[in-house]
Amino acid sequence: MAKKKKQDGGGLVAENRQSRRNYEVVDTLEAGIALVGTEVKSLRLGRANISESYARDEQGELVLVNATIPIYPPASRFNHEPLRMRKLLLKKKELAKLMQGITRDGMTIVPLKLYFNERGIAKLLLGLAKGRKNHDKRDVEKKRDWDKQKARLMRAKG
Repeated sequence: MAKKKKQDGGGLVAENRQSRRNYEVVDTLEAGIALVGTEVKSLRLGRANISESYARDEQGELVLVNATIPIYPPASRFNHEPLRMRKLLLKKKELAKLMQGITRDGMTIVPLKLYFNERGIAKLLLGLAKGRKNHDKRDVEKKRDWDKQKARLMRAKG
């Protein structure tokens, strides 16, 4: 009998719920993150916050700003800085596509989800997005509520 490999990865760590409300996400892209050991251990505990974070260009590289990964208590003095900028790992074509969206179209790069993939590697789902005004947010909420109500009525009719 072959032993099954322990499934270590595969889990949502943090989600930016307000991003879909505040931005109209045009395109999504998966990116890796350059992390240190204690950051990975803290993420495995499910502790992170990406709600106020965004990605920006720093000398030709994409970095994640304002993402909070709390310190890992057992590491004591060998800990990381919770709010440091983290380099995002992308292919050149993907990076060029994102930079084109930012410069030409005036879009923003917002993180949507932080998770571990099937191989146990920390990944960040990025969204290329346009900002919404308050009246746009209200219109989207009205449309979503109407769609829910319409589906409920159709289900009731059978």
